[in-house]
Amino acid sequence: MAQAAQKAGGLATRLVNTAKGIQSYSTPRLQTFWKYAKVELRPPTLSEMPQVQEGINNIIVSARTGKWKKLTVKESLINSVIVLECIFCFTLGEIIGKRSLVGYNIPGAFYPSS
Repeated sequence: MAQAAQKAGGLATRLVNTAKGIQSYSTPRLQTFWKYAKVELRPPTLSEMPQVQEGINNIIVSARTGKWKKLTVKESLINSVIVLECIFCFTLGEIIGKRSLVGYNIPGAFYPSS
C-alpha cells in the first residue's frame, strides 16, 4: 500500500514536470503563431481593396499574356499547393456547413420509392 502511494506521488510529480516543460516549450511558439495569425488571418479592410483588385487584375493579365508558361518548377509547385489548399478548405467548409459528406438535404427534391 505504501509503495503504491509512493509510485502515485512520483507519477504525479513527473506529470507536473512534464506539463511545465510542455508549457515552457510551447509558450514562445504560440506567441509567434498569434502574432502572425492576427495579421494574416484577418479579412482585408476597405483601404486594402485597391491592392486586392490590383492583384486580381495582375492574375488576369498574366493568364492572358502567357506569363504562367515562364514559371519555374518550384514556383509552379508552390502555386499548385496553394490552389489545392484553397480547394480543400472550401470542400471542408461545405462538408461542415451541410453537416453531411454527400449532398444537401432539399425538402421535396427526393421521393423515396415505396
